[in-house]
Amino acid sequence: MTQTPSNKMNLFSKAMLYTHKLAAGTAAVSEGFYLIFRHQMYKEPNNPKNTRYVQHFCRRLCQVFNIDVQVHGTIPRDPALWVSNHISWLDIAVLGSGARIFFLAKAEIENWPIFGKLAKGGGTLFIKRGSGDSLRIKEQITGFLKQNIPVLFFPEATTTDGSRIKKIYGRILGAAIDAGRPVQICLICYVNQQGQLDTVAPFIGDISFGEHVKSVLEMPKVIAHLKALPAVDVTGHTVESLTQEIQHRMEQGLAELHQEVLVQA
Repeated sequence: MTQTPSNKMNLFSKAMLYTHKLAAGTAAVSEGFYLIFRHQMYKEPNNPKNTRYVQHFCRRLCQVFNIDVQVHGTIPRDPALWVSNHISWLDIAVLGSGARIFFLAKAEIENWPIFGKLAKGGGTLFIKRGSGDSLRIKEQITGFLKQNIPVLFFPEATTTDGSRIKKIYGRILGAAIDAGRPVQICLICYVNQQGQLDTVAPFIGDISFGEHVKSVLEMPKVIAHLKALPAVDVTGHTVESLTQEIQHRMEQGLAELHQEVLVQA
C-alpha cells in the first residue's frame, strides 16, 4: 500500500518522538546511577534519607514516559508498611514520585540489565515467590519498619489491567503486625486522553519487557492518578483478618477512584 505524505509525516513524527524519549530515558538512568554514587547510596541502600533521591529519580522517569501524576489528597510520611494495586513496572515510578518509600520486587528484576543494578542501588528488596523467602523477607521488613524505614509491596503478586483488585496474598502483612506499624494503602489508576482506563500502560499478557518499554515510549500522555487511603491500624489483627480488611479496602478504594477520575459511559 502506497503511503500518503500525511502518513509518512506521522511515521516520521512518531519515530522522532520515540528517539527523543529514548534519549531522555538514557539520560534519566545515567542520572540515577550518578545519584547512587554521588550520595553513596550503595553503602546504606535502605537509609531513609535516600528516599528523597529515589523520589527525584522516579519523577524524572514519569517525565520521560509522558506520565502526568495527579495526587488525590495528601500522601502521608508516617512510618508504615505500604501496599498498592499492581498494573505495570511503571507503578514504581508513579508511586515513588508521590511517596518516599522503598520497594519490594520479584527476584528476577535484580538480574535485569541496568535496571536491576539501579533498583538494588535504590534500596529495592527482592523476593523469590514460592521459595520460602517470604518468611525471611517478612522478618527483614519487620526490622525496617521498627526503624521507621517505609517499604511497599504489591500484595496481588501479579499485574492486572487496572480494572479490579485480584486476590491479596497477605503473609508479608504480618511484618506490620510484628512491628506494630499501620498498613498504608495507595491506589493507582492510569487514564488515557479519552478519560478511560489506559490499555498501553498495563504490563500484562505475553508481551516482553522490551516490547512494552517501546510501546510506553510511543504512547500519548497518560494521567496516573494516585490516591492514599486512611492508614489501617493493625492492633488486634491476625494476618488472616488483616488480609481480608486490606482486600476489602483496596477493592472499595479502587472503585471510588474510578468513579472520581473515569469518564462515565
